[in-house]
Order: sequence, then C-alpha cells, then structure tokens
Amino acid sequence: MLSSHRLKVLLEVFRTGSIAGAAKSLRLSPSAVSHQLARLEEEAGVGLVERAAHSLRLTAAGHRLAGRAQEVLDLIESAEKDLLAQARADAGQLRIGFFASAGYRLLPMALSSFTARHPGVELDLVLGQPHELLPDVERGELDVLVVFEHALDPWKAPKGVEVVHLFDEPQLLVMPLGHPAGHRSRVRLTDLADEPWITTFGTETPVSVLERAGALEGMTPTIRCRSDHYEVTLGLVRAGLGVALVPSLGVQGAAGIQVCQVEGPKLYRRVGAALRPTNPNPALRAFTDYLRDASARLSVTLR
Repeated sequence: MLSSHRLKVLLEVFRTGSIAGAAKSLRLSPSAVSHQLARLEEEAGVGLVERAAHSLRLTAAGHRLAGRAQEVLDLIESAEKDLLAQARADAGQLRIGFFASAGYRLLPMALSSFTARHPGVELDLVLGQPHELLPDVERGELDVLVVFEHALDPWKAPKGVEVVHLFDEPQLLVMPLGHPAGHRSRVRLTDLADEPWITTFGTETPVSVLERAGALEGMTPTIRCRSDHYEVTLGLVRAGLGVALVPSLGVQGAAGIQVCQVEGPKLYRRVGAALRPTNPNPALRAFTDYLRDASARLSVTLR
C-alpha cells in the first residue's frame, strides 16, 4: 500500500523540481527526501525518478503518480475533517429511530434540548416499530433507537446491542365519554369482559397484549378491530365503537375520551434506548443524556 506521507514527498518534488526544494518545503533534510522517494518506489514497484549527478526528473510513472497524489491527499484531508467533526458532539450526524407514540412528546422534548445545545448536528429521524428497526442498530445504520418492550411480550436485543432503560409506562384503559366505568379510578379487565375491544397486533405473533392479559384473568376479549396506530384506536373509542388498552404515551393530550388506571398483571411497557456500546459517535452520548432527562420529566406525568 502506498504511503500518503511519501506521496506528499513525491508531490513536492514534482512541484519544486528538486530534492532540495522539496526538502525545504517539507522541512526535511535532502537525504530524508531521497530515502522517502526510494521507499515509495519500492512500494509502487516501478521507478518514479531518474537521478543524474546534478539533476533529477520524474519518470512517466512518476508524473502520473504525482498527478494522482494530489487527489489522494485531498481525499485524506476531507476524511480527516469529517472525522474531526464526528469527534465533536456539536457537529457530525446522528441517526435516530423511534416508535410512533415516542414521537408525540418524548422524542420532541429530548430533541428540543439537544438541538438547542448542538445545532450543528445533522439529524436523520426514522419512524418504525422496534422489531423492524433493531437490525439497523445492529448493522450501524442507526445510532440509537427508542424502543418499547411489553412486560407481557418480551423480546431479546440482537448481539452487540444494549438497551438502556428509560422508564416504565403504564397501560391505561380508554373509554368513550359517558361510559359507566368512567367515574372509577381503577378498573379490572374482567369488569369490561362483555365490551367490544380495539386492540393491537402482537409483535411477532397474532396475540396482543390485551389478549395475553385477558388470558391471565380468565377472560377472552371480543375484538372488534386491530390497529397499531393509536390515533386510529382513539378515534374508534371516541366514536363509541369499543374500549381499549393504550400505553400512556399514546393518550397524551387526547380529547373526547375517558381514561382510567387498569388493574392487572404486568400491564406496562418498558421504554428504552437501543444502541451499540462501541459506537464512537460523541453526539450519541450527548443525545442519550438529553433523552434520559426528558424521560425523567415525562415519566412523572405518566404515573
């Protein structure tokens, strides 16, 4: 492999026309320049200079390589600048994946603080379900992914990916306005066994968290509709078409519905940040701190 340092020596010999001129420009001794040229010829496997008693000139191969040397050195300089930017938390790029309800308040809160402090960081935001985007974290195509894991539907992170726990988010019972159970502070699933339900799809199976929780309570809910979009779920509940279990992030600020706590085993989900611990991107470390701070502030309102 050709040495970039020796390419620079060759380029200076080409520019100045002599070993002495290159030595002066590079602040080296003439013997050091000659030695570097000889080593470069060994690396290239072809003669690059023709030496005479009082002169030196480049061979045809030397001229061609000198012309390419500037291109190579320009690319290296550009790469070094990019690496320098990445080494600073206020520059570079940060690629963030997130699930939809994290985009209602959690992610905007974290990004608002982060971008105010690090306006030079270029953000690339990708919306998707955790199980869809986790392979992108594993491959290094995402720096961080905001994820959730239902206590009743756990999953395992890919090898090399760590999930930093942020907070536990309760599932809430969502009902249309005027529902008889709306005046109660807490309700059991079995109290609504005869209601039609709006629920989600399972993560990797057709069985939703509602159905898993119902099975533990000896209840088989009547499913009227399935949707992984909480705006759809809330719209159907608002229209009186059923009741639903919705994580608290999904009901923040929603109007035209009644919400109450629900009693039942493991009816919460864990929210976290999936990342590779070996990722050197300094913007990632800074963003994770802001994400933790936003999570601490938000989780107080979700209890």
